[in-house]
Order: sequence, then C-alpha cells, then structure tokens
Amino acid sequence: MDLGTLVGVGLVTVAVFLSAILDGVAIGHLMLPAPLVLIFVGGFGASAGGLLMSEYATALKDLKKAFTAKAPDGSELVDVIVKMADRARREGLLALEDMAKEIEDPLLKEGIQMTVDGTDTAEIEELLHMRIDAKKDQDKIGVAFYEAMGGYAPTIGVVGAVLGLIHALGNLDDVAALGEMIASAFVATLWGVFIANGVWLPLSAKLKRLSQLEIKNMEMIIEGVLAVAAGTSPRVVEQKLRSSLPASAGKGKDAKAA
Repeated sequence: MDLGTLVGVGLVTVAVFLSAILDGVAIGHLMLPAPLVLIFVGGFGASAGGLLMSEYATALKDLKKAFTAKAPDGSELVDVIVKMADRARREGLLALEDMAKEIEDPLLKEGIQMTVDGTDTAEIEELLHMRIDAKKDQDKIGVAFYEAMGGYAPTIGVVGAVLGLIHALGNLDDVAALGEMIASAFVATLWGVFIANGVWLPLSAKLKRLSQLEIKNMEMIIEGVLAVAAGTSPRVVEQKLRSSLPASAGKGKDAKAA
C-alpha cells in the first residue's frame, strides 16, 4: 500500500475538522445527513452520467487503486530483461522459451514469446504499442471520473445551500431557529468545496501520475524486448534501460558482460 494519498487526504481532513473545532463549530452540524447525501450521491450521479455503463466498474476500481497502488518498480524487470539478453546472445532466441513461461509481467511475456516465435520486430513493436494505447484509454476513465467529481461537487454544494436557504426563508416566523437553519444551509457548500479539493481532485492527480509511471515502464519493456530480439549486448541493454528509470529506482544486479 502506498501511504502518500492516505497521508495527504488524512491531513486535509484533520485540518478542516480541527479548524471547525477551533472556531467553535459543532462537529454534529457538519455531519447533517441531507448535505452528505446531496454531495456524495449527487456528485457520483453527475459524474457517472459522463461514463458508459460498462465503465462504472473501472471507475470504482480505480478508487481503491488510488489509495493502495504502488509506483511500478522497473528495476526488477531490467534484471530479467538483461538475463534474457545474455542468454539469447549465448544460446539463441529459442533458449528464451522456458524463461518466457516464468515471466509475470504480461507485456514482457507477450513480447518475448513473439520474439521466440520469430515475429518481425516491426510487428512486435506495433502490437506492444497498441497495448500501451489501450492502457492509456483505460486509465483515462478513472482520471476523468474523479476529476469530474471534483468539478461537480462545489456546484452541487451551492445547490444544497440554496435548498437550505429556501427552507430557512420558508420558516421566517420561527426566529429562534432561523440562525441555525441559515448556518446549516451552508454545510453542503462546505462539503462540496472540501471533498472536491481535498479528496476527488487529489485522487484524480494520483491516478494520472500512476498511469504515467506505468506507461513509462511499458515503454521501457518494449525497448528491452526489441534489444533482446536484435541481439544487443547485455551490458548495453542494462545501461539503456536503467537510464530510463527514476533516480530512486534500485540499481539491481550488474549484467554479465557480453
């Protein structure tokens, strides 16, 4: 689990509620059911309206991904690719068939299997890039959904405020309760602005960043597969692939000399 998003969302939540307490706002007034239903259910409905029904599951699954997914570590994949490059140089591409069966990464597995089957490198590159394009399209679903949630929430909060004011103005004869009704009217606005900027937009940004890192990893895999197919020196393969890794990535084991 990646704690970055949990820490960030947790801090902004604590900041909002702590500020409310310091200002003397009763927490119970912030937990009124009507504004919460309007913001969460209404916001989800408005955002879901921009999706296909078949995309709902992907958007909801990405909520868990935003909180739990770790950035992909390409250093281990580099080690695997370098080992395959070394073996291919010594024993030929057919010797990689057994290694391909043990590969867990689906893109690398597919690329190496096509290489072993003698598929033309141009066709391998084209097909693997099509996998990347499909990945980009799928990742856009969750990013766009939570970005939309962040955009709709404040506006729906204003709707809640208007509803609250309508209720308050309809009860002007109850002067004693008028102040509390007006204050309650703005709870939905508070939740709309808070949930948009403190939760939904950060989640969208996290999903976008994860997608960028995963796509970069996939591009590195394609470069590695093509290098193996071309019989490139393991040392050169390692240098090229590690140069594309983030500075924080592990260095792995040194490749064997060609």
